[in-house]
Amino acid sequence: MTDARTLLKSSALALLCAAAATATLPAHAAKEGMEKCAGIAKAGKNDCGTSKHACAAQATKDGDAEEWVYVPTGTCDKIVGGKLVKAAKKG
Repeated sequence: MTDARTLLKSSALALLCAAAATATLPAHAAKEGMEKCAGIAKAGKNDCGTSKHACAAQATKDGDAEEWVYVPTGTCDKIVGGKLVKAAKKG
């Protein structure tokens, strides 16, 4: 039983460390010719984290206004429910 507890504690600690390291990484920059479009992602098909979670593929419902995916530039405005996510200013 002690070995199982040690393994569980070690695994939990490793998971917390990995989550903390991921949370401090900068967001992925958009590829040339692509833009972030919120409100159109299917559950489990989002491209990156939000205030609700830190990783891609963790959207829990279709069309969540905060979840986003990359689409070709100029496409988001043509999709019903799509809202263009403005890039954060550097500085």
